[in-house]
Amino acid sequence: MMEDGRPRRAYLVTLLVAAAVLLAISAWQPYDRATWWMEVFPIFIAAPILLATRRRFPLTDLAYTLIFVHACILMLGGHYTYARVPLGFWLQDLLHLARNHYDRIGHFAQGFVPAIIAREILLRRTPLRPGGWLFLLVCSVCLAISACYEFVEWWAALLGGAAATDFLGTQGDVWDTQWDMFMALVGAIAAQVLLARLHDRRIAGVVAAGKPSLTAGSARPTIPA
Repeated sequence: MMEDGRPRRAYLVTLLVAAAVLLAISAWQPYDRATWWMEVFPIFIAAPILLATRRRFPLTDLAYTLIFVHACILMLGGHYTYARVPLGFWLQDLLHLARNHYDRIGHFAQGFVPAIIAREILLRRTPLRPGGWLFLLVCSVCLAISACYEFVEWWAALLGGAAATDFLGTQGDVWDTQWDMFMALVGAIAAQVLLARLHDRRIAGVVAAGKPSLTAGSARPTIPA
Protein backbone atom coordinates (compact mmCIF):
# COMPACT_ATOMS: atom_id res chain seq x y z
CA MET A 1 0.00 0.00 0.00
CA MET A 2 1.07 3.61 -0.56
CA GLU A 3 0.62 6.74 1.49
CA ASP A 4 -1.45 8.47 -1.20
CA GLY A 5 -3.94 5.65 -1.64
CA ARG A 6 -2.53 4.24 -4.88
CA PRO A 7 -2.10 0.47 -4.60
CA ARG A 8 1.33 -0.81 -5.55
CA ARG A 9 1.41 -3.46 -8.24
CA ALA A 10 3.26 -5.79 -5.86
CA TYR A 11 0.55 -5.30 -3.24
CA LEU A 12 -2.21 -6.15 -5.71
CA VAL A 13 -0.34 -9.22 -6.90
CA THR A 14 0.09 -10.32 -3.28
CA LEU A 15 -3.64 -9.97 -2.65
CA LEU A 16 -4.46 -11.86 -5.85
CA VAL A 17 -2.08 -14.73 -5.10
CA ALA A 18 -3.23 -14.95 -1.48
CA ALA A 19 -6.86 -15.01 -2.59
CA ALA A 20 -6.13 -17.76 -5.15
CA VAL A 21 -4.35 -19.90 -2.56
CA LEU A 22 -7.08 -19.43 0.02
CA LEU A 23 -9.74 -20.20 -2.58
CA ALA A 24 -7.97 -23.48 -3.41
CA ILE A 25 -7.82 -24.36 0.29
CA SER A 26 -11.47 -23.48 0.68
CA ALA A 27 -12.36 -25.74 -2.25
CA TRP A 28 -10.50 -28.70 -0.75
CA GLN A 29 -13.10 -31.11 0.62
CA PRO A 30 -15.76 -28.56 1.62
CA TYR A 31 -18.72 -29.68 3.72
CA ASP A 32 -20.98 -29.51 0.65
CA ARG A 33 -19.66 -28.88 -2.85
CA ALA A 34 -22.86 -27.30 -4.21
CA THR A 35 -23.06 -24.94 -1.23
CA TRP A 36 -19.42 -24.00 -1.71
CA TRP A 37 -20.08 -22.95 -5.30
CA MET A 38 -23.11 -20.89 -4.31
CA GLU A 39 -21.27 -19.14 -1.48
CA VAL A 40 -18.11 -18.20 -3.42
CA PHE A 41 -19.70 -17.38 -6.79
CA PRO A 42 -19.42 -13.59 -6.11
CA ILE A 43 -15.63 -14.01 -6.15
CA PHE A 44 -15.72 -15.46 -9.67
CA ILE A 45 -17.79 -12.47 -10.78
CA ALA A 46 -15.80 -9.75 -9.00
CA ALA A 47 -12.27 -10.94 -9.76
CA PRO A 48 -12.49 -10.68 -13.59
CA ILE A 49 -14.16 -7.26 -13.31
CA LEU A 50 -11.43 -5.95 -10.99
CA LEU A 51 -8.70 -7.30 -13.26
CA ALA A 52 -10.32 -5.84 -16.37
CA THR A 53 -10.71 -2.37 -14.82
CA ARG A 54 -7.42 -2.19 -12.91
CA ARG A 55 -5.76 0.14 -15.42
CA ARG A 56 -8.77 2.10 -16.64
CA PHE A 57 -10.35 2.62 -13.24
CA PRO A 58 -8.08 1.48 -10.40
CA LEU A 59 -9.66 1.53 -6.97
CA THR A 60 -7.93 2.75 -3.84
CA ASP A 61 -5.77 0.37 -1.82
CA LEU A 62 -8.41 0.58 0.92
CA ALA A 63 -11.11 -0.74 -1.40
CA TYR A 64 -8.96 -3.59 -2.73
CA THR A 65 -8.02 -4.61 0.81
CA LEU A 66 -11.63 -4.71 1.97
CA ILE A 67 -12.64 -6.72 -1.10
CA PHE A 68 -9.95 -9.27 -0.21
CA VAL A 69 -11.22 -9.50 3.38
CA HIS A 70 -14.77 -9.99 2.13
CA ALA A 71 -13.59 -12.75 -0.20
CA CYS A 72 -11.97 -14.50 2.77
CA ILE A 73 -15.27 -14.35 4.67
CA LEU A 74 -17.07 -15.91 1.70
CA MET A 75 -14.45 -18.64 1.28
CA LEU A 76 -14.58 -19.60 4.95
CA GLY A 77 -18.37 -19.70 4.89
CA GLY A 78 -18.32 -21.73 1.70
CA HIS A 79 -15.92 -24.33 3.08
CA TYR A 80 -17.79 -25.05 6.31
CA THR A 81 -21.24 -23.59 5.41
CA TYR A 82 -22.17 -20.53 7.44
CA ALA A 83 -23.97 -22.46 10.17
CA ARG A 84 -20.87 -24.59 10.86
CA VAL A 85 -17.96 -22.13 10.78
CA PRO A 86 -15.79 -22.72 13.90
CA LEU A 87 -15.39 -18.97 14.47
CA GLY A 88 -19.16 -18.70 14.79
CA PHE A 89 -19.26 -21.51 17.38
CA TRP A 90 -16.46 -19.79 19.32
CA LEU A 91 -18.47 -16.56 19.41
CA GLN A 92 -21.57 -18.52 20.34
CA ASP A 93 -19.82 -20.01 23.37
CA LEU A 94 -18.07 -16.77 24.31
CA LEU A 95 -21.18 -14.61 24.16
CA HIS A 96 -23.68 -17.33 25.13
CA LEU A 97 -25.61 -16.93 21.89
CA ALA A 98 -28.45 -19.17 20.81
CA ARG A 99 -27.00 -19.94 17.36
CA ASN A 100 -23.91 -19.69 15.17
CA HIS A 101 -23.84 -16.04 14.10
CA TYR A 102 -21.10 -16.25 11.46
CA ASP A 103 -23.74 -15.48 8.83
CA ARG A 104 -24.35 -12.16 10.61
CA ILE A 105 -20.66 -11.35 10.10
CA GLY A 106 -21.02 -12.21 6.43
CA HIS A 107 -24.02 -9.96 5.93
CA PHE A 108 -22.39 -7.15 7.90
CA ALA A 109 -19.49 -7.38 5.44
CA GLN A 110 -22.04 -7.45 2.60
CA GLY A 111 -22.91 -3.89 3.60
CA PHE A 112 -19.53 -2.70 4.87
CA VAL A 113 -17.42 -3.52 1.81
CA PRO A 114 -19.88 -2.54 -0.96
CA ALA A 115 -20.39 0.77 0.88
CA ILE A 116 -16.76 1.72 0.28
CA ILE A 117 -16.89 0.58 -3.35
CA ALA A 118 -20.15 2.43 -4.05
CA ARG A 119 -18.87 5.51 -2.23
CA GLU A 120 -15.68 5.51 -4.30
CA ILE A 121 -17.46 5.14 -7.63
CA LEU A 122 -19.98 7.85 -6.79
CA LEU A 123 -17.31 10.29 -5.64
CA ARG A 124 -15.09 9.71 -8.66
CA ARG A 125 -17.72 9.43 -11.38
CA THR A 126 -20.59 11.70 -10.33
CA PRO A 127 -20.96 15.28 -9.03
CA LEU A 128 -21.82 13.97 -5.55
CA ARG A 129 -19.60 15.19 -2.71
CA PRO A 130 -19.20 13.86 0.85
CA GLY A 131 -22.32 14.64 2.82
CA GLY A 132 -25.83 13.53 3.62
CA TRP A 133 -26.98 12.68 0.09
CA LEU A 134 -23.91 10.54 -0.55
CA PHE A 135 -24.40 8.76 2.78
CA LEU A 136 -28.06 8.05 2.02
CA LEU A 137 -27.41 6.87 -1.53
CA VAL A 138 -24.60 4.53 -0.47
CA CYS A 139 -26.84 3.00 2.20
CA SER A 140 -29.58 2.57 -0.41
CA VAL A 141 -27.20 0.84 -2.83
CA CYS A 142 -26.05 -1.57 -0.12
CA LEU A 143 -29.62 -2.36 0.86
CA ALA A 144 -30.44 -3.01 -2.79
CA ILE A 145 -27.48 -5.39 -3.09
CA SER A 146 -28.59 -7.19 0.08
CA ALA A 147 -32.15 -7.48 -1.22
CA CYS A 148 -30.91 -8.94 -4.52
CA TYR A 149 -28.87 -11.51 -2.61
CA GLU A 150 -31.98 -12.48 -0.66
CA PHE A 151 -33.71 -13.01 -4.01
CA VAL A 152 -30.89 -15.38 -4.97
CA GLU A 153 -31.40 -17.31 -1.71
CA TRP A 154 -35.13 -17.45 -2.37
CA TRP A 155 -34.63 -18.80 -5.89
CA ALA A 156 -32.09 -21.32 -4.57
CA ALA A 157 -34.66 -22.52 -2.04
CA LEU A 158 -37.31 -22.88 -4.75
CA LEU A 159 -35.01 -24.78 -7.07
CA GLY A 160 -33.04 -26.80 -4.56
CA GLY A 161 -35.59 -27.46 -1.85
CA ALA A 162 -34.00 -29.18 1.14
CA ALA A 163 -30.67 -29.27 -0.69
CA ALA A 164 -30.44 -25.48 -0.35
CA THR A 165 -30.69 -25.53 3.45
CA ASP A 166 -26.94 -25.14 3.99
CA PHE A 167 -26.80 -22.23 1.55
CA LEU A 168 -29.69 -20.44 3.28
CA GLY A 169 -28.24 -21.01 6.75
CA THR A 170 -31.37 -19.78 8.53
CA GLN A 171 -30.87 -22.17 11.47
CA GLY A 172 -34.58 -22.08 12.14
CA ASP A 173 -34.78 -18.27 12.42
CA VAL A 174 -37.99 -17.08 10.74
CA TRP A 175 -36.61 -13.53 10.69
CA ASP A 176 -33.32 -14.49 9.05
CA THR A 177 -33.98 -12.49 5.87
CA GLN A 178 -34.79 -9.35 7.83
CA TRP A 179 -31.73 -9.82 10.03
CA ASP A 180 -29.52 -10.28 6.96
CA MET A 181 -30.67 -7.01 5.41
CA PHE A 182 -30.46 -5.19 8.73
CA MET A 183 -26.86 -6.33 9.24
CA ALA A 184 -26.00 -5.15 5.71
CA LEU A 185 -27.47 -1.74 6.54
CA VAL A 186 -25.51 -1.61 9.81
CA GLY A 187 -22.37 -2.51 7.87
CA ALA A 188 -22.97 0.25 5.31
CA ILE A 189 -23.49 2.83 8.04
CA ALA A 190 -20.45 1.64 10.02
CA ALA A 191 -18.17 1.75 6.97
CA GLN A 192 -19.07 5.35 6.22
CA VAL A 193 -18.89 6.51 9.82
CA LEU A 194 -15.58 4.80 10.54
CA LEU A 195 -13.74 5.10 7.22
CA ALA A 196 -15.11 8.17 5.41
CA ARG A 197 -12.22 10.52 6.22
CA LEU A 198 -9.57 7.89 5.50
CA HIS A 199 -11.37 6.96 2.30
CA ASP A 200 -11.53 10.60 1.17
CA ARG A 201 -7.77 10.93 1.60
CA ARG A 202 -7.10 7.74 -0.34
CA ILE A 203 -9.37 8.85 -3.20
CA ALA A 204 -7.76 12.29 -3.30
CA GLY A 205 -4.35 10.65 -3.56
CA VAL A 206 -5.38 8.46 -6.48
CA VAL A 207 -6.98 11.37 -8.35
CA ALA A 208 -4.04 13.72 -7.70
CA ALA A 209 -1.61 11.09 -8.93
CA GLY A 210 -3.18 11.29 -12.38
CA LYS A 211 -4.61 7.80 -12.49
CA PRO A 212 -7.03 7.30 -15.42
CA SER A 213 -10.08 7.53 -13.20
CA LEU A 214 -11.67 10.45 -15.06
CA THR A 215 -12.62 11.05 -18.64
CA ALA A 216 -10.34 13.22 -20.72
CA GLY A 217 -10.88 16.93 -20.22
CA SER A 218 -13.07 16.59 -17.15
CA ALA A 219 -12.31 18.54 -14.03
CA ARG A 220 -10.69 16.63 -11.22
CA PRO A 221 -12.77 16.59 -8.05
CA THR A 222 -11.34 17.97 -4.85
CA ILE A 223 -12.25 15.72 -1.94
CA PRO A 224 -11.70 17.23 1.48
CA ALA A 225 -9.23 15.38 3.70
